[in-house]
Amino acid sequence: MAGHSKWANIKRRKGAQDKKRGKEFTRAIKEIYVSIKEGGSGDPDANAALRNAIVNAKGVNMPKDTIERAIKKAGGDDAENYEEVSFEGYGPHGIAFFVECTTNNTNRTVASIRSIFSKNNGSLGVNGSVEFMFERKSVFTIEKESIPKPLDELELELIDSGAEKFELEEGFLTIYADFTDFGRMSEALEKLGVEVVNSKLDRIPMNTIELSVTDSKEILDLEEKFEEDEDVQNVYHNLEISEALITAMEGEI
Repeated sequence: MAGHSKWANIKRRKGAQDKKRGKEFTRAIKEIYVSIKEGGSGDPDANAALRNAIVNAKGVNMPKDTIERAIKKAGGDDAENYEEVSFEGYGPHGIAFFVECTTNNTNRTVASIRSIFSKNNGSLGVNGSVEFMFERKSVFTIEKESIPKPLDELELELIDSGAEKFELEEGFLTIYADFTDFGRMSEALEKLGVEVVNSKLDRIPMNTIELSVTDSKEILDLEEKFEEDEDVQNVYHNLEISEALITAMEGEI
């Protein structure tokens, strides 16, 4: 996981400074729709998935009234029918990609993802072709300043709820747990009064491939092309986020 949380924070800073804000809102709204569809309720108290979706919407600074409108619309009879689909394949230099989408038109999404792969020296694979290369983890991000107690005390309490690893980078604490402990960790953080910036089921590469900075930027460009697609929610790959690459990307912010 080395470099994982630091790279996430760099991406967060970049996203705050460019056109990605609108895309972040779209992702958050889709997450609200799916959470209500799967959880069967528009009441956050009765729907843990919706509670997490609201946390993530707040994490991208979505206004409260926008969140409330999305919840109301998602629970209506005329709500968009979104479904979650995923795609696997390879980009340049043998880098594996796993792309998660939420869409109301699967045919459109398949065509778009295939096109992005083919136009960028990649290839779309079959289901299962790269999924085994990633380990699913529950990942929670919180601001260090918002922690209501000493960090070592918080970590000890969270270990009892399934926390496996902590990474402190640039004012953010990232907490990792097994994907089966997502609900347990969410409840533990809520009971401790810890404000979560982002929570999700992440895919962490079990082995990474290190490339030159130039070749790595080619991979990051492909990652960005996927993220610009309206149906894409998350993009994962097994590129090693080296210190040299992080330094290079920080210089571009």
